[in-house]
Amino acid sequence: MIYFDNSATTAVFESSADIAVKYMREQFFNPAASYSPAVSTERDVNSARGRLASYIHADASEFIFTSGGTESNNMALFGTLGAMHDKCRIITSAVEHPSVYEPITSMREKGYDVVVVGVDKTGRINMDELADALNGNTGYVSIMHVNNESGAVNDINAINDLVKKQSPNAVFHVDGVQAYVKMPAVRCDMYSMSGHKLHAPKGIGALYVRSGVRFKGGQMGGGQENNLRSGTTNVPGIMALDNSCAIYTANHDEYFSNMSAVKHRLFNNLIRIRDVRLNGPEIDKGVPYILNVSFLGVRGEVLLNSLMDKGLLVSTGSACAARHRGKNRVLTAMGITGDRQDGAIRFSFSPFNTVEEADTAAQYIEDSLNLLRRFRRR
Repeated sequence: MIYFDNSATTAVFESSADIAVKYMREQFFNPAASYSPAVSTERDVNSARGRLASYIHADASEFIFTSGGTESNNMALFGTLGAMHDKCRIITSAVEHPSVYEPITSMREKGYDVVVVGVDKTGRINMDELADALNGNTGYVSIMHVNNESGAVNDINAINDLVKKQSPNAVFHVDGVQAYVKMPAVRCDMYSMSGHKLHAPKGIGALYVRSGVRFKGGQMGGGQENNLRSGTTNVPGIMALDNSCAIYTANHDEYFSNMSAVKHRLFNNLIRIRDVRLNGPEIDKGVPYILNVSFLGVRGEVLLNSLMDKGLLVSTGSACAARHRGKNRVLTAMGITGDRQDGAIRFSFSPFNTVEEADTAAQYIEDSLNLLRRFRRR
């Protein structure tokens, strides 16, 4: 099997899985309990919190553990709006993940002034549109760091500076699910992350909330996470995430070099095939772990299934939107429509993919295209 869908989820590092088992089987205590083994577990969690916060230059007190990116993105929005007295303008982009885009656009029904800003053909935010949208009534802005479908990277520091200049009272949230640990730290008020994109288990994530930001929090009940997100602490997930981030950071340059080599090898193989188009940034401009390509004359879903039969696993876009048929909102916003959108496939890489896999994958794709294009409707 060749797995080129690492933006959807990643295999857990073996040592991280071992650590998770240790905190399930040996140090399984609830850190909220008062006896000494539980206090020791709480100490481990707090140490991990500090290390994980340091990757984005945050203090441990600003780092709230959640169940993953979707909860973090939802909590950022609703926790911020819940601390406000009046309805405000909310700004996001047309290419955000569904866990940002859908909650924000749903706020129109509640009387909020929602503005969706466009992007350029690579998937990066249109800064002029954003500047025009920012005003004195803007209370919340959410823009992703790395786009999960195109691999485009937004200049978050520039966006932060623009927001603070034109809407100084606004809270600026960043969906960093595809960027945390992988990309340099950025300036913002809130930052979401998710472990299973980083070879940690599913079900663990976090939300950075800058000290001083008015924030009501999320789940209520037990008072965990400084009374901002109740629920029994996911100790195995936290400790595994801590280990995975340490591994990724220690090997960052090697990992990026390897993924870049795989991405370039696959792309160079694919562009030799007729009617292939790159979607998103130029090959050297986006992140090295995401590549989006259109194969004209074949529907992406049909090609995906053919490749799956051969043992190559890829996707047609965000895993959270994969079950919803119809137009791809992200590609449409980038101006990619019609046959080109229908034939789009996303490849996403881990540090453990190889250039040999890229060669094999390209051959599988060419073989499938040669067969499927014979049946193209004319």
